[in-house]
Amino acid sequence: GIDFKDGHYETYMQIIDFANIAKSEQPNNPQAQQAEIGHAKGKTIEDSFFDLYHSIDQKAFWGHITYIILSEEVMKSDKVNQVLDFLTRYREMRYQIWVYGTKEPLDKLLVVTPINNKALTLSKLGDPLNSFRQESFVTPINVRKLVIGLNEPSHEVYLPLVSIDKGWETSKGKTESIEIKGVALLSKEGYKGALTQNKANGVKWMTNETMRSEITGQIGEDENSYVTVALEHIKVHITPIVKNENVQFDIEIKLEATSVLGITKKITTKEIQKEIEKQVEKEVRETFKEAIALDTDIYRLSERLYRKDVKIWKKLEKNGKIELTEDSIRNIHVNVYKINPGRGSYTETIRE
Repeated sequence: GIDFKDGHYETYMQIIDFANIAKSEQPNNPQAQQAEIGHAKGKTIEDSFFDLYHSIDQKAFWGHITYIILSEEVMKSDKVNQVLDFLTRYREMRYQIWVYGTKEPLDKLLVVTPINNKALTLSKLGDPLNSFRQESFVTPINVRKLVIGLNEPSHEVYLPLVSIDKGWETSKGKTESIEIKGVALLSKEGYKGALTQNKANGVKWMTNETMRSEITGQIGEDENSYVTVALEHIKVHITPIVKNENVQFDIEIKLEATSVLGITKKITTKEIQKEIEKQVEKEVRETFKEAIALDTDIYRLSERLYRKDVKIWKKLEKNGKIELTEDSIRNIHVNVYKINPGRGSYTETIRE
């Protein structure tokens, strides 16, 4: 974990006991502490690490790093470039390290253990693709993709924003887990802000990396009747439309409804299809609107124009991206090309 306070970098190192993860998903001794957290300060990141070496008993091998969490203060202080410089220059560092942003205190975040006391290597931070396959809210990003995103138009990228969820409970009382809260928006100039919960829903429909997610829509005019549908096989195609040096974008989203999960009232296939298309378009536009308010090209539309017609892009770009407004997205066409109900009808299981 990397923080920045009072002109100094503050580094948090989470060291895992390998005896707790060898040959088993669950720690050998459930009562044992899975990790210890070291803390040090310095004028540079490297300076803080050398300060940390003073209290480490053995040599630290940086090739073992699985993830790095950036505090909001680091992002606000425009220190992300220094962090990336450190990560890419040191020979032991790897480009597959997962990167997250957070508003939480790093010392509290790094001591949270996975549910059922699973090994820390299987936590949401250490193995994000595991739960991502079931619910693809925010695509995980590694150092390689972060560097590419900040170096290519529109020189902006979003990180998964993580926080502490206190909604779990055991027989001994409340417990905590790590939650993906939304996205932290970064540019080469610095931190733009964050979108949380429903405000960030549109990002999952605008990437081919989304594996599975859900949409919940209203059935007809009844405000108490809803249907929840699981969606997979998302394919996104973005087309820049240039007229008189004015550019807009047409977006086509193809997806498959693999199962109808929740039905509170009788509904037809066409009604389900229509509601999915309506809700997906709504979430894409709402997230874009929220991002525009933060002066962020969250869908990297500038890059689409850059790839298609670099001459036009050079005429329109300013500081590496084109100017966007809420009207920059001209059309959104959502195509639900297949609905697999998983059962023979869309009627209630138990009738009144």
